[in-house]
Amino acid sequence: MEYFLTKESVLKWLETPSVYHIKKDELYELDNKAFEFLKKCSSENGCISEDKKFIDYCTKEGILTKEPPYNKLRGTEIQNSNKVIARTTETKQSQTHRLPRFARNDNRRPHVIKSPVPSLRYLELQITDRCNLGCGHCYIGQRKDKELSLSQIRKVLGEFEEMQGLRVLITGGEPLLHSRFEKINEMLPQFCIRKILFTNGLLLSKKTLKNLNVDEIQISIDGLEKAHESLRGKGTFKKAIEAVKSAIDTGFEVSISTMVHPENLGDFDKMEALFKGLGIKDWTVDVPCISGRLEKNAEFHISPEKGGKYLGYGYGEGLHSGASGFACGLHLMSVMADGRAAKCTFYADRDAGNIKDGLRKCWQRIKPIKLSELKCDCEHIEVCRGGCRYRAELLGDSMGKDLYRCALYNHPFNSPP
Repeated sequence: MEYFLTKESVLKWLETPSVYHIKKDELYELDNKAFEFLKKCSSENGCISEDKKFIDYCTKEGILTKEPPYNKLRGTEIQNSNKVIARTTETKQSQTHRLPRFARNDNRRPHVIKSPVPSLRYLELQITDRCNLGCGHCYIGQRKDKELSLSQIRKVLGEFEEMQGLRVLITGGEPLLHSRFEKINEMLPQFCIRKILFTNGLLLSKKTLKNLNVDEIQISIDGLEKAHESLRGKGTFKKAIEAVKSAIDTGFEVSISTMVHPENLGDFDKMEALFKGLGIKDWTVDVPCISGRLEKNAEFHISPEKGGKYLGYGYGEGLHSGASGFACGLHLMSVMADGRAAKCTFYADRDAGNIKDGLRKCWQRIKPIKLSELKCDCEHIEVCRGGCRYRAELLGDSMGKDLYRCALYNHPFNSPP
């Protein structure tokens, strides 16, 4: 019996050989023997094995299938941009197929090249800084009306895929306001990575959702109606909830991002019940860093003592993970709308270069932070990974404690002056 790697699965050579299931958002580490076997399974001819236990496991997890994931096109093929027009011998009719790039190449899959160490697994791609809201806590501050060009986005995604990337986080501003978002959306299926759209939800019409080529949508909801609208404006809560429901009804996985602020402290239990009832995949809760527009909106500031404990809310795996012994952001990099790259958007003023230098060069300039370098000594260090380094810097010491995380674990600390 021949087996084939499913179209949702892609081999990645990270610190260890792996296979990544894009739809399930699951990464499986492999030994060399399993890796070489699955490489054979990714070919057009498939593979055969007598290891029933391994085959059964891979089939159950959606990694292998008995059916070829891509039909072999017979007859005359004419390739034009993102389309393959094929004349089939059975029907004698011309059919148009929209296929991802790896299905159009001879090898049908992106090349498996060993990644840098540490690997760049998560890319925050700010395609525009334009936005249709003026939220009181936004870290961007004064917008400069910048956006990445189509060629820049294509280049970055191609390099990220080549570096064995897993997830691209498509952000703004409001990414749907990019002047050529439709063209960006058309190119997304070309890349074997998980695509996650970050949005406030206000522009997610049924037409947009029907044509959207992403795997997940994250929508910002910062409290129940009164609290949410204190940050984002009147009428935004109902529209955001409607966007969540419409996205789920359309078949998307939906996650929610919530920022802790003085107006929503009484809403968290009700929010948790609401989000679980809606079927939300992940709920991420964080405290906004006092930067950008939040610097001028003191009414939304919250102390570690009051805000830290709410970081215990939320559920799911989150959007980027790390590794034992290292601080937050080990596998994450951000690209800003003006082309600069940095270890995260908060460090835009201390960039690691520009994407014109190449994504790999920018990534190599970012040095990971070891937990042993931090001035943190409690038993929760491996769980919290030192919290947010930028927030710790704002509190007085970039290698010091993130007092909001300390408050979550009831760790004794002295508040900043």
